[in-house]
Amino acid sequence: MIQLNLLLLAYLIVSLFRSGFQAILHWLNLSYLKRHGISVPEAFQETITQEHLRKVSDYTVASNRFSMVVHLADQAFLLAFLLSGFLPYLTRRIEQWNPGFILSGLIFYGILGGLENLFHTPFSLYDTFVIEQGFGFNTRTLRMWLLDWAKNIVIFAFLGGVLLAGLLALIHSRSEDWWIWSWLAVGLFEILMLWLFPAVIAPFFNKFEPIESKTLEERVQSLMEKAGLHLKGVFKMDASKRSRHTNAYFTGIGKSKRIVLYDTLLGVYGEEEILAILSHEIGHWKKRHVLKQVLLVEMVSLAAFFVAAKLMGWHLLYQTFGFQGPVAYSGLFLVGAILNPIGFFLQPVGSSISRRHETEADDYGIALMQAAEPMKRALQRLAIDNLANLSPHPLYAWYYYSHPPLVERITRLSP
Repeated sequence: MIQLNLLLLAYLIVSLFRSGFQAILHWLNLSYLKRHGISVPEAFQETITQEHLRKVSDYTVASNRFSMVVHLADQAFLLAFLLSGFLPYLTRRIEQWNPGFILSGLIFYGILGGLENLFHTPFSLYDTFVIEQGFGFNTRTLRMWLLDWAKNIVIFAFLGGVLLAGLLALIHSRSEDWWIWSWLAVGLFEILMLWLFPAVIAPFFNKFEPIESKTLEERVQSLMEKAGLHLKGVFKMDASKRSRHTNAYFTGIGKSKRIVLYDTLLGVYGEEEILAILSHEIGHWKKRHVLKQVLLVEMVSLAAFFVAAKLMGWHLLYQTFGFQGPVAYSGLFLVGAILNPIGFFLQPVGSSISRRHETEADDYGIALMQAAEPMKRALQRLAIDNLANLSPHPLYAWYYYSHPPLVERITRLSP
């Protein structure tokens, strides 16, 4: 039976405050857009029409409202798990089967993961076939969506199951120092995934081919040689079979590192604009942003594992949520739920670091190209093609944005 005590009361207060603060941030952003999103910013005076600006506002309102609904629904879903008594009931039923500690944990998380996946499916369908399709972005058929859904489940279940089985084995066998070994195991697993993702996992969903233009290929190679960078390659991804959004990204580590360009970008952007985008991505590698992010994540992860080890032996934690006594794999879930709001309140720190990295990559790209105009044009095109909000509320942008607002970036690049 759930016990109303100081621990539960504190958790509920923090969770409700988090939800309320999220709602306020979204309301501020939409209110700010309503007041300031009616006029074209100076940085876009020659590239965006008033009609396009209205479409940007409509898309921002639709996607922001939906995002808020999803956030609140996720939090309500988690609270339902915690407060309904379902978790201790599920644990008792699994223990009655007596499958052993590791298999019990895998069954526990498999059932919770399956329920969460079913809960999120309607939201994903609505996002794809109502919002994205309504604004002309979605190109996915229902059949392709279902195939992607099935692939995600299989891949996540396999990789997550392997990692979880390893963590449960360490918890079961290492007693006091399990958290150190678990932290090392998770860190190595994350690095392995960074290495495997470009060559093994991503091809399950998209085709990656060398860029077709020989002229562009030669210019790309020249740009990379100038930067002293040796990559596995620059690849075109068939993003258009799922969406009309345009983008480019840097991925991989070691010999698997590569730059990926969406085919939606290659089809319409000029060579100078593509090279400017590439120079920005090269900047991330030259400035060691991937390494810095990995180190930061591992530091936070180490602290999280230490706290988890301390809390998982705390009887009050289990009693609060209806458990008769400690069950380590259930305790791991409870600790994750308790710490979940902390991640939200730390988000501005990660956002700030990411924005600084993006600014450094812009500066490097401009220096490599020896001109700012191609980068400026590329950012303007990206904003237009993706219906990016040009008037975010400053507090909302500070809290959530991993990149500086586009108007701010372009104004900074202007002479």
